[in-house]
Amino acid sequence: MVDQVGVVREVLPGCARRFAELVVGAPPDAKATADWTVADTAAHVASIATMYTSILAPQGGPVPVKPLAEAVLKVTVDTVADLNTMALRHFTNRDTESTTKGLRSDVDTILQLTEGTDHDRTVPWLGDSRVPIGGVLAHLVNELLVHGWDIARAVRAPWPMPAREAAPFFDLFVVGMIRNDTGLLLQGPPPSERRIAVAFRSRHTAPVTLVLHRGQVSAENGPADVRVNFDPATLNLMMFGRISRARAALTGKLFVSGRRPWLLPEFLRTVRLPTNAKPLNG
Repeated sequence: MVDQVGVVREVLPGCARRFAELVVGAPPDAKATADWTVADTAAHVASIATMYTSILAPQGGPVPVKPLAEAVLKVTVDTVADLNTMALRHFTNRDTESTTKGLRSDVDTILQLTEGTDHDRTVPWLGDSRVPIGGVLAHLVNELLVHGWDIARAVRAPWPMPAREAAPFFDLFVVGMIRNDTGLLLQGPPPSERRIAVAFRSRHTAPVTLVLHRGQVSAENGPADVRVNFDPATLNLMMFGRISRARAALTGKLFVSGRRPWLLPEFLRTVRLPTNAKPLNG
């Protein structure tokens, strides 16, 4: 089995360096998404890293900006956009040189703070959920990869997303949160009585079956209604609304099968991730 904690600790500084180089080489006012410039996008990612330096401190700590700390506890997947807007009002620096320098410094601090710690220990996250420390690091890597994809696509620059770098997000963050506590984060459509089990399989992640029943999601063993074979980067981009399910399938990097594959859309209406930063022409 892959040591995803070891992987995420290894790749995080390199992802931060690649992201910083991409940002400083791009026009800061160029549109990276439908709503954010390159400078806005860099500020967004840097603000997350800054907040994690507090959350991941050995004794733990709240989000350093009080209004954000209060909003974080109540946020759901559908209101993350409002939280991001609030955060960008408080993190006002749009100078990409200093923003990315601060980002890389915060990444170094995060790795120092978590050196030798129990990466299975959970910390508070959005919507009063609980995420393992390893999952928080994997989330930051994913932010760098996905928002790097936004910027690279906008300025027509290469942006590799190796499966090894993308895979810890699913193993450590998504499954890690589900095994602990999703809090208010996945609140959404009225829960269904139907039980839906989806097996997720990839050469780069541990096999897991996620079960949705009465609005609650859990990781279980047993037969699955749907089987999803995936490339980690493709799944992450799809879950964050960067590419459509149809495009993901057409690439051949996401394949859906099983005895009841038509249940996957219903499953994904609850087990979903924020898609507020809409890609250009997306």
